[in-house]
Amino acid sequence: MVAMSLDQAPTPRRAQILHEAAQLFAARGFHGVSVDEIGAASGISGPGLYRHFRGKDAMLAELLVGISEKLLDEGRRRVADAPDPTARLDALICGHIDFALNERALIVLHDRDLSSLPDADQRKVRRLQRAYVEIWVGVAREAYPAFAAVDGEPRTRAAVHAVFGLLNSTPHSASTHRAPRPPDTEAMAGLLRTLALGALAAAGA
Repeated sequence: MVAMSLDQAPTPRRAQILHEAAQLFAARGFHGVSVDEIGAASGISGPGLYRHFRGKDAMLAELLVGISEKLLDEGRRRVADAPDPTARLDALICGHIDFALNERALIVLHDRDLSSLPDADQRKVRRLQRAYVEIWVGVAREAYPAFAAVDGEPRTRAAVHAVFGLLNSTPHSASTHRAPRPPDTEAMAGLLRTLALGALAAAGA
């Protein structure tokens, strides 16, 4: 068995540090947060964080690479568990909605601070994301055979990216919502599912 490096050992403390780092990075930007501030939010001294992570760069990499790996693994699992193309597409949509509603800080962080990762980690994130997109493209083409007849994969891929844009806009819409109270999570999930299914059905018609 290969021994885990310091930045790979899973512990509740590390998970707490990563959670606090994600919230702070999303609120103020990666470069606007210090190690001491992450430590204070986690209930640990700034220098104490170095027992768990080599530094802020390692935290950012684990957050963005980690969520990309999680999305890909979850997408593969949902596709494997669903009985037919329509069910597989619905499962992918529902899984991504769960991500969009529960990992809002990471969506903001990815949109704004991916370029702060070292080049090797950026390439890894993009490689994982491409694999995730290809799962969606394959399932969408199975669910809507008309995709294959109209521009083939480029049209399908464009439609999938458009749906990602719709679902991933959730954190931004939540932060600017001006109604007396925003939709609850269940209602928002239902709305996003309806919109995503409708968009893909229209594009694949």
